Amino acid sequence: MTATKGLEGIVAAESSISSIIDGTLTYRGYNIDDLADYATFEEVVYLLWHGKLPNRDELSALQKQFDENSAISPAVIDQMRLYPSNANTMAVLRSAISALALYDDLADDMSREANVAKAVKLQAKLPAVVAAYARLRAGKEPVAPQAGRSIAYNFLYMLTGEEPEASAVKAMDKALVLHADHELNASTFAARVTVATLSDVYSGVVSAIGALKGPLHGGANEAVMKMLEEIGSLDRVEDYIQDKLDRKEKIMGFGHRVYKNGDPRAKHLQAMSRELGSKSGNLELYNMSVRIEEIVTGQKGLKPNVDFYSASVYTLLGIPRDLFTPIFAISRVSGWTAHILEQYENNRIIRPRAEYTGPAVQRYVPIAER
Repeated sequence: MTATKGLEGIVAAESSISSIIDGTLTYRGYNIDDLADYATFEEVVYLLWHGKLPNRDELSALQKQFDENSAISPAVIDQMRLYPSNANTMAVLRSAISALALYDDLADDMSREANVAKAVKLQAKLPAVVAAYARLRAGKEPVAPQAGRSIAYNFLYMLTGEEPEASAVKAMDKALVLHADHELNASTFAARVTVATLSDVYSGVVSAIGALKGPLHGGANEAVMKMLEEIGSLDRVEDYIQDKLDRKEKIMGFGHRVYKNGDPRAKHLQAMSRELGSKSGNLELYNMSVRIEEIVTGQKGLKPNVDFYSASVYTLLGIPRDLFTPIFAISRVSGWTAHILEQYENNRIIRPRAEYTGPAVQRYVPIAER
């Protein structure tokens, strides 16, 4: 046996949920460009779970399910009050989602019906958990969502307590669509490995959150914004990026293992960044990002991935940097749960082998002789 580092190029599962073929991303066969331009996030969630786009009645029923399941147990809220105000937000999300399982009577029910119900609950509750912690750490009380409103609308509303502008809701909804699924990425693979043991849905999602927490996965968008903050202004971009390139340091938000000609999601986020910057009268972040792209792509041939422009989009929406990755999770839980449901339907425990590189046969020596 010969190891393949990072499992690159290894096909580890069959899936009908999403595909990346010749640089084109699809969800259930629908091109991401069409979904980003025309579909709502709720439509995409239904598509990922059920394999088809919903009709009006099906979409209305799903919205009603989200409305009925968005409340968080008061016991979990009380627990969150005890979390440090400077805690890592992904660690908070990981802990809170694990706690939610303790208050779900269906947590260990492995029927298809119960597992779909848990997927609904998780999709409905993740935005509420993230918004609630953001408010609690600021000394404010959580805000309840509004019935009949989209996940994008309610997240922004629960975060600020104020009615979000239509342009902000549109941008957030599109960002959620773009991040919903991405084939067998690290967090999705982690979820499938966990539930392949026939562990529960909550455990699978907690595993996924743990993987998404890493800066080489979901945390990359936070690193991009940190870089933009360090640069500070357009006139400092060239010297800063050139210094990093000369030092052979990684520029976060560029390159992707499965895309050779650029991430198809990036152009949508770039357009959103420009639109939001123009509306606010401040194109500084957008212009800085474009200049960074010109330098990195020109010198290294690397193109932006989904994380690069999402950093400026979320900042222009007034969202704190440490909530960027939790927002990623709010979207990606739709894909995680779709993959979890798929894994259960045709399960075999995921147990690869390792190429052994340790010492050859050794003889045990009694401790008195060592």
